[in-house]
Amino acid sequence: MRAVPLPRLLAAGLLLLVLAMVLAGCGKSGKPEGGPEGAIPPVGAASAVGVATANTTRLGGDDPVSDAAAVARAVYPGLTTATRPQAVVLVDKVDWAASLAASVLASAPLSAPLLYSEGDALPGASLDALRTMRPSGAPALGGAQVIRIGTQAPVPEGLRTRDVSAAGAPADVAVAVQRELDLARGSSHGPVIVLSADAPLALQMPAAGLSAESGALILMLGADSVPAATAAALRGLHHPAIYVIDPADVGKHALSALAGLGHVTPIPDGSTPAAPAGAVANATAVARFTDGTFGWGVKEPGHGLAFANAGRPFDAPASALLSATGDYAPLLLLEGSVGVPAALAGYLSDIQPAYGSAPQYQPVHGTYNHGWLIGNERAISLRTQAEIDSMLAITPRHLSSEEEPPATIE
Repeated sequence: MRAVPLPRLLAAGLLLLVLAMVLAGCGKSGKPEGGPEGAIPPVGAASAVGVATANTTRLGGDDPVSDAAAVARAVYPGLTTATRPQAVVLVDKVDWAASLAASVLASAPLSAPLLYSEGDALPGASLDALRTMRPSGAPALGGAQVIRIGTQAPVPEGLRTRDVSAAGAPADVAVAVQRELDLARGSSHGPVIVLSADAPLALQMPAAGLSAESGALILMLGADSVPAATAAALRGLHHPAIYVIDPADVGKHALSALAGLGHVTPIPDGSTPAAPAGAVANATAVARFTDGTFGWGVKEPGHGLAFANAGRPFDAPASALLSATGDYAPLLLLEGSVGVPAALAGYLSDIQPAYGSAPQYQPVHGTYNHGWLIGNERAISLRTQAEIDSMLAITPRHLSSEEEPPATIE
C-alpha cells in the first residue's frame, strides 16, 4: 500500500477549507430564521474541517475548544431545520468529570453536541459554533437551548439556558447529568458504564464515545469503593447491566459492591500476563467489545472510526457526538502525534476492507472504513494521517477457493 503524498494532502485540505468557508458565507446577507441576531459566521481556521484524504477527514484545531466546535459544526451545520440540534451542552474546558459525564447527552433522544467554555467565558470558536447551529430548544427540558454544566459562561441573547451543578466529587457530577438524561428520555433505564475516578484519563477516554452511542450513563467509583451517589443512582435503575471499563483499575471491594447493585460485566482491556494494557490497547478492546446489543463489536470492515491523541483527553468528550451520529465511530487512540502504534495498526489490519477479482467482489460492491481525525497536526501529524488513510483503504486481495465463485461451463 502507498501512502497519499503530502502535497496532495495539503492541496485537498486547502480546497476543502475554501469550500467550507464559501458555503458558510452563503448566509451572510440574511438573518437566520429563529436564531440570534447576525448571520451565520464563516468557518474559521480555529474550528474548521482540516486536511482530508480519500479515507480520512480531520476536524478541529490546536486545542479541545476548537475540536469540539469543529465536530459540532460538522454534525450540525445549522443550514436547515434538520441540521439544527435541540440543545447544546456547555462545559468548562478543564472540568474532566463534567465533560466525560456529559457525553451521554450526545445520545438519543437529545443528541446534543458539546462545546467548551473557558471558565465563565465563551471562547470565539464556541460562540461561532453556537450561533451557527442555532439550537431549536429541547421540549423535555423546558425548551432549553443551552445546557450549562458547571459554568456560567454567557450565551448569545435570546437563547434559553438550563444550569446543572458540577459541584462535588465526580460521582455527584455524573448523577447530576443523569437527572438531565432522565428528563430528556422521560424515564430512568438502560445500561451503565462504570469507571474508576482514579484511573489515568487516557484509559477513561473511550467511555465518552461508548456512552454517546449506547446511551449508557457514565458513573464513577472511588478508591476501591462505590460512592453513595453512584450507589443511589444504580439502585434507582433497578439492577441495571453494569459495564466496567479498565477493570484492572477497579478494586475487589468496589467490584463486589457493584455486584449487589446490578449485573457486572468487565470490558477486557487488552492486557496480558506479560504486560498491562496501555491506552491504545484499551481503546481497541472497547471498540471490539460486544455483549448482546451493547457495545461496538467492530470486528469487520465497514465502519466509521475516530482517532485522537491520548495526550489530549478532552478530545474524547469533544468528539463523542461522532459516535452517536453519521457513521457512529468508536474512539481509537494514538500514543502521540507521530506514528501508528503496533496495537492500533494490528486492529486496523484486522478490519481493513478488501476485494477480489470476481465481479461480485469488486470495490464498487465493497464496504468501506472512514476515519475522523481530531485536532490539528500537533495532535496527529500529516504523515500519520497518510498512514491511517492507507490502513483504512479498500485493497485487492487473493480470495480463498471457498470465497471464489464457482466456475461456469459455456
